[in-house]
Amino acid sequence: MHFASDNTGPVHPRVMQALAKANDGWAMPYGNDALTEAVVAQVREVFEAPEAIVMLCATGTAANVLLLSTLAEPFETIFCSACAHIHEDECNAPEFFTGGTKLTLVEHVAGKMSPDALRRAIEGEGNRGVHGPRRGPVSITQVTEKGALYTLDEVRALCDLAKSYGLATHMDGARFANAVAALGCTPAEASWKAGVDALSFGGTKNGLMAVEAMVLFDPAKAEELDYRRKRGAQLFSKQRYLAAQMQAYLDGGLWLEMAQSANANAARLAAGIEAGGGRLHAAQESNLIFADLPRATHRRLKAAGAQYHLSGSLDGAGDEMLEARFVADWSLSEALVDQFIALLKA
Repeated sequence: MHFASDNTGPVHPRVMQALAKANDGWAMPYGNDALTEAVVAQVREVFEAPEAIVMLCATGTAANVLLLSTLAEPFETIFCSACAHIHEDECNAPEFFTGGTKLTLVEHVAGKMSPDALRRAIEGEGNRGVHGPRRGPVSITQVTEKGALYTLDEVRALCDLAKSYGLATHMDGARFANAVAALGCTPAEASWKAGVDALSFGGTKNGLMAVEAMVLFDPAKAEELDYRRKRGAQLFSKQRYLAAQMQAYLDGGLWLEMAQSANANAARLAAGIEAGGGRLHAAQESNLIFADLPRATHRRLKAAGAQYHLSGSLDGAGDEMLEARFVADWSLSEALVDQFIALLKA
């Protein structure tokens, strides 16, 4: 019963098969192989963006910071929600890789910034001349760190606002697949057609071993991103192994199939939590759930081996409600979810 993170799940067997196939024979290094070339074309086709710049890297943090450093100058500030991964979980990597770019935190609800909140943050910066940071790109997380979804109209509104100030927009799409699956839209509609300039297209949280795609919809920035990828130690010599994962991910829509499975697992889990006396913080929209359960229930679940993130101690009054985060991944079975729900109701 593993609900701690979608990073804990296994690699999909088709991805492992693709890696084994890529391991046969020799191939030119540093992305000069036929497999990488094919994957670049494949990503462009999926996103309906034939001119997009597509480069692979191994981690979501690398994708975020390399794209942001391409969009931002060291004397600028990046606007993001106060719970954004680039703020809370990347060990100042954005500041380091951009050469000192500041992060300006924007008020949020469940991780979602509103245009009004973003406007207030933008207006609060860039008004001190050389004594303060110049306004820089906006970074949106889709799905948010709190499990919420931006609608297409909400993404478009934020991008339009950013563009009204002459600012680019980056999307942290570690769970972009879950968002596309939940919204029932195309990847293009969820990204550049809504105004997104650069996307960290995640794979590791959705059944891959270790690969993300950096997608720049402005080809004018290609050379800079290329240099930054090398300087950031993300230009793999044996890049065919990254490409093999991404190819398997996209072939036959596997990436959406896995995301749909994770979202469905989360929906089943959310219904069980509510039926078992838990309180959801918000309606389930993706594969992340935040909920409050009595401490006594947490004790029972943990004693049975359930893994998830708990805020607070197991010591104390049994009826006190404690917050927990549950994440469903592609590989969970309905039987495992039901086993957890049965324990919760016991």
